[in-house]
Amino acid sequence: MMLRRTRLLVVALLLAAPAGAATWEADPAHSSVQFAIRHLMISTVRGEFSKFLAKATGDPANPAGATIEAVIDASSIDTRNEKRDGHLKTPDFLDVAKFPAITFKSTKIEKAGEGKAKVTGDLTLHGVTKPVVLEVEGPTAVIKDPMGNTKAGAHATTKINRKDFGITWNKSLDGGGLMVGEEIEITIDIEAVKQGE
Repeated sequence: MMLRRTRLLVVALLLAAPAGAATWEADPAHSSVQFAIRHLMISTVRGEFSKFLAKATGDPANPAGATIEAVIDASSIDTRNEKRDGHLKTPDFLDVAKFPAITFKSTKIEKAGEGKAKVTGDLTLHGVTKPVVLEVEGPTAVIKDPMGNTKAGAHATTKINRKDFGITWNKSLDGGGLMVGEEIEITIDIEAVKQGE
């Protein structure tokens, strides 16, 4: 139910809505939350969360006053390998039975050059809350889709260390090093819809 009320880790990306305060919600069919992490120190495993909701509300004349709230269903993790996904849901990693949601709430939005912004917020993952900074490109120009919906898009990236959130499981390799990397690269692509039209 919480997932039905908000709409993803970053409609923060939509800092420049049309005039006047507005609420934007991510279109999950055309948006994604993806991640990448090193495996065996020789390759990169990529995955995504297929269920997420987020909402951004604000006045483009005052982007610093915008608010963003988002929820990701932790159990929707998908790395295209059922056995690995099952392990990622256990207490070794996300512990989705105990921590079913990953949440984000913005605390500050700053311009970072033409068409760019930094969105700082509190990320709660695995029951631990830490500040993160999203590097944002966009939003795009606002358009009307063929159904008459007002839409805009944006792209954001960040990096986190999973150990900062209490996710510490690993195995040492015979030749040195660890099985699973600690740094996680997060990539977010958003197509958002203006609400109330």
